[in-house]
Amino acid sequence: MSTKSRVSRVSGTRPKSARPRRSHVPYLLLLPALLLELLIHLVPMAMGILMSFRGLTQFFIRDWSRAPWTGWANYELVLDVNRPVGEALLRSFLTTCLFTLLSVGLCWLLGTAAAVFMQESFRGRGLLRALFLVPYALPVYAAVITWAFMFQRDNGLVNHVLHDQLGLGGSGHTFWLLGDNSFWALLTVSVWKGWPFAFLIVTAALQNIPGELYEAAALDGAGIWQQISRITLPSVGAVNQVLVLVLFLWTFNDFNTPFVLFGKAAPEAADLISLHIYQSSFVTWNFGTGSAMSVLLLLFLLLATAGYLLVTTRGRRNGHG
Repeated sequence: MSTKSRVSRVSGTRPKSARPRRSHVPYLLLLPALLLELLIHLVPMAMGILMSFRGLTQFFIRDWSRAPWTGWANYELVLDVNRPVGEALLRSFLTTCLFTLLSVGLCWLLGTAAAVFMQESFRGRGLLRALFLVPYALPVYAAVITWAFMFQRDNGLVNHVLHDQLGLGGSGHTFWLLGDNSFWALLTVSVWKGWPFAFLIVTAALQNIPGELYEAAALDGAGIWQQISRITLPSVGAVNQVLVLVLFLWTFNDFNTPFVLFGKAAPEAADLISLHIYQSSFVTWNFGTGSAMSVLLLLFLLLATAGYLLVTTRGRRNGHG
């Protein structure tokens, strides 16, 4: 027996040549998913970026590669707030920011409040939890179409309850899907179908908080609000960080809700940027301009996400430090 073999046997190690090679099976298993990701997301994204530098209109739909190369002209057009296209895009962007801020804030607030309320065991809690999750479980189109009927002016349930039953808002019925009220109608639907997701995530996070912490805090004289602010919210801080980010991305990119609620042309007060890009691309048939708007939206979401993660991660590190 060689000296190297004896040393390896004594030390309990095997020579390098005898060590098993790293298996390539995990990479082979990931290959189909990577290919699908490439085909479904990355390739259309690259094509959209390429189209944003072309004057692609309805005259080049058959062969979009023949569309003239315009360089940065589409970006200059949509970023010029002194021209109608840029002014409309800026107005839509600001509307979307306000809508997202209110929707995400209300979804998080309602979901967290419901999760904290449901933390204590009581009779009928399981049934109530199931009812809370109904808006999240319903298909988006079915739920939004139902709300569209409820918001009808003459025979909608909302006006019937507010005006006919409660006598609020005078004798005339309100136009909920037109004018400034369309923003609040859209916000109502968004919060109604979004807050159960926050409730579900926060409820799962609360299960990891030991009950002994609340018992010790109660013995020290801490009230319910002190327990929530000192124990509950800090304990679910990491979960809330991800939850708010996911709600932000979903809400800012939401296309189904305004499209089903208003159709192809939303009122100016509820003109979210996703529907605005759709109108610029598939209604006016100016795909070059619409692609430029989409690229700018992608850049904004990437920068906003990176900034949010940087600020929240640094804040958590400083808090632990």
